[in-house]
Amino acid sequence: MFFFFAGGLEQQVRQVLISGVGRCINCGSRADLVEYEKVLKLFFVPVWRWPGKEPLLYCDNCRFMFPQSFSLPPPPEKSTSPSPEAISNALRCRFCDRSVEAHFRFCPFCGYEL
Repeated sequence: MFFFFAGGLEQQVRQVLISGVGRCINCGSRADLVEYEKVLKLFFVPVWRWPGKEPLLYCDNCRFMFPQSFSLPPPPEKSTSPSPEAISNALRCRFCDRSVEAHFRFCPFCGYEL
Protein backbone atom coordinates (compact mmCIF):
# COMPACT_ATOMS: atom_id res chain seq x y z
CA MET A 1 0.00 0.00 0.00
CA PHE A 2 1.35 3.41 -0.97
CA PHE A 3 0.24 6.58 0.78
CA PHE A 4 1.01 9.98 -0.72
CA PHE A 5 0.61 13.08 1.44
CA ALA A 6 0.65 16.45 -0.31
CA GLY A 7 0.54 19.21 2.21
CA GLY A 8 2.23 20.19 5.40
CA LEU A 9 2.43 22.58 8.28
CA GLU A 10 3.31 26.24 7.80
CA GLN A 11 3.23 29.50 9.76
CA GLN A 12 1.22 32.46 8.48
CA VAL A 13 0.98 36.05 9.71
CA ARG A 14 -2.38 36.69 11.34
CA GLN A 15 -1.99 40.31 12.52
CA VAL A 16 0.75 42.96 12.62
CA LEU A 17 1.13 44.25 16.18
CA ILE A 18 3.96 46.79 15.78
CA SER A 19 5.49 47.79 12.47
CA GLY A 20 9.27 48.22 12.02
CA VAL A 21 10.23 47.21 15.56
CA GLY A 22 13.45 45.38 14.63
CA ARG A 23 15.70 44.22 11.81
CA CYS A 24 15.71 40.88 10.05
CA ILE A 25 18.57 38.56 10.96
CA ASN A 26 18.44 37.12 7.43
CA CYS A 27 18.48 40.18 5.13
CA GLY A 28 18.79 43.20 7.46
CA SER A 29 15.56 44.98 6.42
CA ARG A 30 12.80 46.12 8.78
CA ALA A 31 10.88 43.45 10.68
CA ASP A 32 7.37 43.71 12.17
CA LEU A 33 6.14 42.19 15.42
CA VAL A 34 3.27 39.88 14.44
CA GLU A 35 0.81 37.37 15.81
CA TYR A 36 0.95 34.22 13.74
CA GLU A 37 -0.97 31.03 13.30
CA LYS A 38 0.06 27.54 12.33
CA VAL A 39 -1.85 26.07 9.40
CA LEU A 40 -2.13 22.41 8.48
CA LYS A 41 -2.69 21.99 4.75
CA LEU A 42 -3.83 18.89 2.91
CA PHE A 43 -3.40 19.04 -0.86
CA PHE A 44 -2.64 22.77 -0.43
CA VAL A 45 -6.04 23.46 1.19
CA PRO A 46 -6.05 24.76 4.80
CA VAL A 47 -7.62 22.11 7.02
CA TRP A 48 -6.80 23.24 10.55
CA ARG A 49 -5.53 26.51 12.09
CA TRP A 50 -4.36 27.27 15.59
CA PRO A 51 -2.68 30.38 17.07
CA GLY A 52 1.03 30.56 17.80
CA LYS A 53 2.25 30.78 21.38
CA GLU A 54 3.94 34.19 21.46
CA PRO A 55 4.49 37.00 18.92
CA LEU A 56 7.34 36.68 16.42
CA LEU A 57 9.22 39.13 14.23
CA TYR A 58 8.40 38.84 10.53
CA CYS A 59 10.40 40.25 7.64
CA ASP A 60 8.16 41.11 4.69
CA ASN A 61 11.19 41.37 2.40
CA CYS A 62 12.45 37.77 2.70
CA ARG A 63 9.34 36.25 4.37
CA PHE A 64 11.32 35.05 7.40
CA MET A 65 9.88 34.60 10.93
CA PHE A 66 12.09 34.57 14.01
CA PRO A 67 11.78 35.16 17.78
CA GLN A 68 12.32 38.60 19.31
CA SER A 69 15.37 37.39 21.23
CA PHE A 70 17.32 37.07 17.95
CA SER A 71 16.39 40.53 16.67
CA LEU A 72 18.94 43.10 15.59
CA PRO A 73 18.32 46.70 16.73
CA PRO A 74 15.92 48.63 14.49
CA PRO A 75 17.49 50.50 11.58
CA PRO A 76 18.32 54.13 12.34
CA GLU A 77 15.65 56.66 11.52
CA LYS A 78 16.24 58.87 8.51
CA SER A 79 17.67 62.23 9.50
CA THR A 80 16.33 65.50 8.14
CA SER A 81 19.58 66.26 6.28
CA PRO A 82 21.05 63.05 4.85
CA SER A 83 24.67 62.91 3.76
CA PRO A 84 25.52 62.87 0.02
CA GLU A 85 26.70 59.24 0.41
CA ALA A 86 23.31 58.19 1.77
CA ILE A 87 21.51 59.95 -1.08
CA SER A 88 23.61 58.24 -3.75
CA ASN A 89 23.04 54.82 -2.10
CA ALA A 90 19.30 55.45 -1.78
CA LEU A 91 19.05 56.13 -5.50
CA ARG A 92 20.56 52.75 -6.43
CA CYS A 93 18.86 49.35 -6.40
CA ARG A 94 20.43 47.06 -3.80
CA PHE A 95 19.95 44.03 -6.06
CA CYS A 96 20.99 45.11 -9.58
CA ASP A 97 22.91 48.30 -8.57
CA ARG A 98 21.21 50.50 -11.21
CA SER A 99 20.13 54.09 -10.66
CA VAL A 100 16.51 54.38 -9.55
CA GLU A 101 14.41 57.50 -9.00
CA ALA A 102 13.77 58.26 -5.33
CA HIS A 103 9.96 57.97 -5.48
CA PHE A 104 9.98 54.39 -6.86
CA ARG A 105 9.07 51.60 -4.45
CA PHE A 106 10.23 48.81 -6.80
CA CYS A 107 13.20 48.76 -9.16
CA PRO A 108 11.92 49.19 -12.75
CA PHE A 109 14.75 47.00 -14.08
CA CYS A 110 14.69 43.91 -11.83
CA GLY A 111 11.50 44.34 -9.74
CA TYR A 112 13.31 44.25 -6.39
CA GLU A 113 11.51 46.10 -3.57
CA LEU A 114 13.49 49.18 -2.53
